[in-house]
Amino acid sequence: MSSQVRLRLLPRARCMFDEPIQVKVAGLRSRQVVTMRARSADEKGVVFRSAATYRADGKGEIDLERDPSLSGSYVGVEPMGLLWSMRPDKLHKRFQKNKSLNPHVVTFSVHEDEAEGRMLAEATNERLLMGDGVSRLPVKEGNIRGVLFTPPGEGQFPAVLDLYTFGGGLSEKRASLLASRGFVVLTVALYGHDDMAKNIKAVHLDYLEEAIEFLKKQNKVGSKGIGVISLSKGGDLALSIASYLPDVEAIVWINGCCANAALPLHYKKSLIHPALMFDLDSIIPTESGAYYVKSGMHNPLAEENKAAMIPIERASGRFLFVASEDDLNWDSKAFVDIMEERMKHHGKENFESVCYPRAGHYLEPPYGPYCPSSFHGAVGEAVLWGGEPRSHAAAEVHLWKKIQEFFKTHLSGGAAQTTAKL
Repeated sequence: MSSQVRLRLLPRARCMFDEPIQVKVAGLRSRQVVTMRARSADEKGVVFRSAATYRADGKGEIDLERDPSLSGSYVGVEPMGLLWSMRPDKLHKRFQKNKSLNPHVVTFSVHEDEAEGRMLAEATNERLLMGDGVSRLPVKEGNIRGVLFTPPGEGQFPAVLDLYTFGGGLSEKRASLLASRGFVVLTVALYGHDDMAKNIKAVHLDYLEEAIEFLKKQNKVGSKGIGVISLSKGGDLALSIASYLPDVEAIVWINGCCANAALPLHYKKSLIHPALMFDLDSIIPTESGAYYVKSGMHNPLAEENKAAMIPIERASGRFLFVASEDDLNWDSKAFVDIMEERMKHHGKENFESVCYPRAGHYLEPPYGPYCPSSFHGAVGEAVLWGGEPRSHAAAEVHLWKKIQEFFKTHLSGGAAQTTAKL
């Protein structure tokens, strides 16, 4: 390692997961070409890597906010490109970062521009999911299985229920980051977590109602009602919560369905919506080994499926519909169009929409590795999620700010009063 070459991460090497950093190199030869690398391992031990070639300026310096990558995992000026372009060493693996107590640790390095170029400098970036003072409380009360995150300070804060339901288990990443931005957040599991059943044959709205009541009782909750944030299958659950349960003021629906998908929905021991199903015979294998499944979902507007449609016109809360136009899991954009038409038909104006043309299904907090394909529990195979990496990464940055602004605007009790800092 060269003692003259310096790799700096600014403003500091320890930051929040959703914060950008500035990567700078000094001490190189004038116009020297080097390879910048990033490496990390997720909670499952899968290694993710990226690499990009840069040319130093006349002073022997590189600034990723200014200088373009000439080749590698991405090209052009991409200040955070080494993070979002990281790819797994194993095919069809999604970056697993679901536990909030452990930071996402990324090692950046500078190498001579050769196949196995000598390392010239390295630096470690700790990307935290919980800001200083944020409390984490595992919840096992009644039927609820989840984790409650509360910001530091005396409050009062807006409250959000996080329905991150991929695989039914528990993901703390989005919830802990929202808490670090000034929200009381409860994330809950549907199944497969702790002492819950590994598989379920139906979803019971009563469980989510119980979670909402628990959240509303928390001392630091200042909003009259609660917000709900969702993704994929969680999207239709969020619609049902807003349509059937009281005190839901703001709903973020991300790449979900407009009908009750995959599992029947029950409430008070009665079936309220059958499941809109998908046809496994219509999924298409691709050369990568992952399946194209977008064509598999049944048409929610077909007469035989109308009972699965969720009556969102009943909801009094404000909706934010978010669709990725290159979602290959299902046609999220078409579902948004259906919901907008339904709302307008009923004279409702309590909604807004945002669409991202080249983004894929997995819209998450920004600066994590983009996921083109991974295992789909319902399909039982690896599937394509869609999206163009650069556009998808930009969509995540934009959406993350939009979500926070939306909740602060539409949850009564005003804006979050404290943002956790390191």
